[in-house]
Amino acid sequence: MASFFDEIARNNLKSILLMVVFSLFFFFVMYFFVQFFGGGPGSLLIGAIIIIAYAAFTYFAGSKVVLAVSRAQPADKKQYPVLYDAVEGLAAASQIPMPAVYIINDPNPNAFATGRDKKHASVAVTTGLLSIMNKNELQGVIAHEMSHIYDNDIQFMMLAIVFAGAIGLLAGVVRNMLFFGFGGNNRNGNGYVLIIALILSIIAPIFALLIRLAISRGREYMADANGARITRSPQSLASALTKIKGYGAKPNAPPVKHANELTAPSYFSNPLSANSVVNLFSTHPPIDERIKRLKAMY
Repeated sequence: MASFFDEIARNNLKSILLMVVFSLFFFFVMYFFVQFFGGGPGSLLIGAIIIIAYAAFTYFAGSKVVLAVSRAQPADKKQYPVLYDAVEGLAAASQIPMPAVYIINDPNPNAFATGRDKKHASVAVTTGLLSIMNKNELQGVIAHEMSHIYDNDIQFMMLAIVFAGAIGLLAGVVRNMLFFGFGGNNRNGNGYVLIIALILSIIAPIFALLIRLAISRGREYMADANGARITRSPQSLASALTKIKGYGAKPNAPPVKHANELTAPSYFSNPLSANSVVNLFSTHPPIDERIKRLKAMY
C-alpha cells in the first residue's frame, strides 16, 4: 500500500514533468507561428511579451472572474458555522492563512479553491455539498481544497489554463489567416513552414487541452493524498466521493449550473457531466479510481 507521502511525491513529479513538456511545446508553437508570419527574433519577443502580459492579467484577476462566473457569494459565518469551523481548523492545520469562504446555490455536491497565492485564496462550496455531507466528510473535502492552496495548485492550474488558452488563440489566428488567404512572407516560399503551421493550428489546441487535463488529474490525486494526510482519515474523503458518485448516478442529475470549461479544473469533482462514468476529456480522474487509491492508503 502507498503512504500519503509516496502518493504526493509521485504525483508531484508527474505534474512537474508535464508542465515542462507543456512549456516546451508552447514555445515550439510560438516559433513556427512567427516563422509562418515571416517574423524574426523581434516578432518572437513581441509575441512572448504579449503572452506574458495576458498571463499576468489572468494571474491577478482570474480568481475574481472564476468566483463571479460561478455565482459564488460570501458565506455568512453565523449561517454556516460548521463550514467556517472546518475551513478555519484545516487552514491552521495546513499552516496557511484563512481563505475567504463562499457559497454557491446549487444542488450538485461540489467545491473548489481559487486564488493567486496562499494569502489571496478562496474556498467555495455548493449548498448541495453541505446538504449531504456529515462533518467528517465535509472536512475531507475541505482538506482536499486546502491541499490545492498549500501546494500552489490554484496558481499552477490557472497558469496551465492561460497557456492552453494562448496556444488555442495562436492556432485560431493562423487558421483564420489561412482561410482568408494570408500567409506572411512564407506564402510563396518555405512551403514546409506553411504545412507545419497548418498542422500545428489543428493539433495545438488538442494537445494543449490534453496536457491541461493530464495535469489536472495528477493534481487531483495529489490533493486527495494530501487531504487524507491532513485529516488522518482517508476513509472520510473516500466516503464523500462515494456520496458524490451516488448523486451522479441518479437519473437526470444536473451538473453544476454555472460551471464551464474554464472553471471545471478547479472543482472537487467533475462539474460538467454528473452522469458520466468515464470521460476521456474530463478534467478529473474517475471517482472509482480516487476512492480505490484512498482506501489503499494508511
